[in-house]
Amino acid sequence: MAAVTSTSLASRLSTPKAAAPSHSYSPATQFSGLRRSFSNLDYSPQPLFSPNLRISSPRKPCKGIVAMAGSGKFFVGGNWKCNGTKDSISKLVSDLNSAKLEADVDVVVAPPFVYLDQVRNSLTDRIEISAQNSWVGKGGAFTGEISVEQLKDIGCNWVILGHSERRHVIGEDDQFIGKKAAYALSQGLKVIACIGELLQEREAGKTFEVCFQQMKAFADAVPSWDDVVVAYEPVWAIGTGKVATPQQAQEVHVAVRDWLKKNVSDEVASKTRIIYGGSVNGSNCAELAKQEDIDGFLVGGASLKGPEFAVIVNSVTSKKVAA
Repeated sequence: MAAVTSTSLASRLSTPKAAAPSHSYSPATQFSGLRRSFSNLDYSPQPLFSPNLRISSPRKPCKGIVAMAGSGKFFVGGNWKCNGTKDSISKLVSDLNSAKLEADVDVVVAPPFVYLDQVRNSLTDRIEISAQNSWVGKGGAFTGEISVEQLKDIGCNWVILGHSERRHVIGEDDQFIGKKAAYALSQGLKVIACIGELLQEREAGKTFEVCFQQMKAFADAVPSWDDVVVAYEPVWAIGTGKVATPQQAQEVHVAVRDWLKKNVSDEVASKTRIIYGGSVNGSNCAELAKQEDIDGFLVGGASLKGPEFAVIVNSVTSKKVAA
């Protein structure tokens, strides 16, 4: 009930007005989940954990470049969720400070709110700081919430919005999340915008329908995509140890990029980084990183281990292609 009340309250709050592009979004009934066809892509129905599907981006990498369909820099975020103590976080920060990280990667970590200031004051400037959530408008009488202005005040650069735990545990809906993203961007906070389907939605063939509906809520609200990173996180793979195969992840990433191209612009589709999250670890990151439309990762449990998180950051080297 509390989540519903918050959403209702949020709908009455004023949010920044900005000229939004016209989106020619097709109704969800026109999609059939993983069976939807694109004019320039060839998809085949795919069982949940089968590795047989082969998807490739139209762009072919050349020798010595990075195999990325998008033009953005590789991005790795660590979502520490509701984990850690002062002592354990001090150790984690120490490990991150001593790690050797590839230069051509944007690296962000998201500590719990109560440790943001501790991390901000002790972590190397090489790594940016993100919050895990923010309120939909300016601060005030909203018990338990954290405002964008407060996050900016303590040095946060990013915020994660739309994470599945906020959607499916707290009860935030697509439109509420879109409003939160719009407000954060209006105040200069960059956004990691999460999308992803539940297991039953994937099994029902509704993966694209769900992801595109979530994308539409962001697209309808945000004034610009310049400071947005999209994180595709299949809910069935978050914290379960079940990871989407590289081909399954690539399939959705290329579809999301195509959605941006069709509904926003070619430029936004090329520039927007689409990262993958869902039980990413030091063992599977290299194969996932080789996929052209996977522009990085949003990491959960493995981000609590400094050396392993460094391995994931450095998986950008897997995108270096040979002749």
